[in-house]
Amino acid sequence: MAVSTMDSESARTPQPQPGLVKGGRSLLLAGSLSSMLGTRGKHYVCGSIAAFTNIVVTFPIQKVLFRQQLHGVLATEAVRQLQRDGLRNLYRGLLPPLLQKSTTVAIMFGLYEDFSRVLLDCAAGSGVPELVTRSFAAALAGTAEAILMPFERVQTLLQDHRHHGRFNNTVHTFRTLLTEYGVKECYRGLVPIILRNGPSNVLFFGLRGPIKEQLPEVTSRSGNVINDFVCGGVLGAALGIMFYPLNVVKSRAQSQVGGAFQPCREVLLTVWRERGGSVAMLFRGAHLNYHRSLISWGIINATYELLLKLM
Repeated sequence: MAVSTMDSESARTPQPQPGLVKGGRSLLLAGSLSSMLGTRGKHYVCGSIAAFTNIVVTFPIQKVLFRQQLHGVLATEAVRQLQRDGLRNLYRGLLPPLLQKSTTVAIMFGLYEDFSRVLLDCAAGSGVPELVTRSFAAALAGTAEAILMPFERVQTLLQDHRHHGRFNNTVHTFRTLLTEYGVKECYRGLVPIILRNGPSNVLFFGLRGPIKEQLPEVTSRSGNVINDFVCGGVLGAALGIMFYPLNVVKSRAQSQVGGAFQPCREVLLTVWRERGGSVAMLFRGAHLNYHRSLISWGIINATYELLLKLM
């Protein structure tokens, strides 16, 4: 059996199944929503809902991971910091990633499909391999996500306990950054995000199909959900480890307010020196990031594919 390296719209278009055409109210609503959104719009909606579900479930884990990336502390110390902050601060900073992730994942899946369709039409008959075309579409979609990085910027400041006394909430943080420092301050840490998003998108969309084809063949809806969870989780965890140093650089750069913008390389060297030139210290928190990414991208991929079939 041929192995496809990139998911295609036609390959993933769900076929009618007996369990999905029995006339239940929920299925009628799903059908109505699908016809209203159209083939293109549903990728954005499914991606957004999948990301929303993931953020609500995994946000506390993300806060522990952020403290490790920023301060290089053990997981137990990061948890103790959150305990000292109190329960009321546990979901402090939730709104920015909720808005940012639900939008960027919608862009990730939606623009990938849109860019793929346009580029494949343009490349028709040119001899350019489909893999190259779809890889370029994935990179473009990942780069476009960076437009919304101010939400990541605000999330970083709200999660950093050193700024708890200065920034009250999402709106207050945005207002302070814009009025006191300007729009440019909202895009501090842009370079590591672009370096992370483009390549990780190429690998995610390029390997998702082949990995799923290596899993046991299933026919039930629950079996497909499990396979999609495993596929997304394995990819997300692997990419999370691969690009972890860029996330460390991003967290360090975005924790600064005001002052000169330091090059990505300079920030990385500063962190490297502060942590004694140790690779283990640079990757401190990577094990938690691995488990969080495993759960997060498992949820996102499984939810996205399930909603896509229902719609």
